[in-house]
Amino acid sequence: MSLPALALPGQLLGPSSSYLPGPGTHIHGSNLYASLCGRPTTAAAPTKPSSKHPVKPTVTISRLPSSSPSTDLGPVSERVSNANTLPRVGDVVLGRVVRCMVRQVNLAVMVVYSDGEDGDGEGVVCADEVQGVVRREDVRATEKEKVLVGEAFRVGDLVRAVVISLGDQSNYYLSTAKNELGVIMAKSEDGNTMFPISWKEFRDPVTGEVETRKVAKPL
Repeated sequence: MSLPALALPGQLLGPSSSYLPGPGTHIHGSNLYASLCGRPTTAAAPTKPSSKHPVKPTVTISRLPSSSPSTDLGPVSERVSNANTLPRVGDVVLGRVVRCMVRQVNLAVMVVYSDGEDGDGEGVVCADEVQGVVRREDVRATEKEKVLVGEAFRVGDLVRAVVISLGDQSNYYLSTAKNELGVIMAKSEDGNTMFPISWKEFRDPVTGEVETRKVAKPL
């Protein structure tokens, strides 16, 4: 499995049997995942003459420059749209939560995938801001009336969702009502990047505190 040109938080990079985790990555289960949005690089550790086993390369991800995501990134720049990229119904998107309300959550869409609902194809970074809304009834597929938006999402969460409607003039309607959709990256109240421990919980690796979310199943 080759590394992607641009990795997004929560994206599968490969099995832990083939790679060692470096800065910007983490191990979950038996796989290596991205913790940051950036360009993955590998560095092979020096092999010892007496070693009978090959040394696994270490994968490191450097955070993208905030000023210009397409600067000096080679092939990655081809993924940044020069024109406004508008999602279509059925497209998978990645967005950051900018506002939580009782009946809905607002997202700033950052990346659009047009290869179906797997969200593992080539994504296009939105050049202009695109707004999306996940309504309470679209958070999950079952027991919709029991959903508490404030327990499913928090401001700053990175969310994988699918476009279900073009909505109104200002917002696309999105859904996270599938196992592979939902929060893929979240920070705790103490500001630490958490890891998922179930379909509805993240844990702070520093404090051990558990917070509720609508967790996306890792792809």
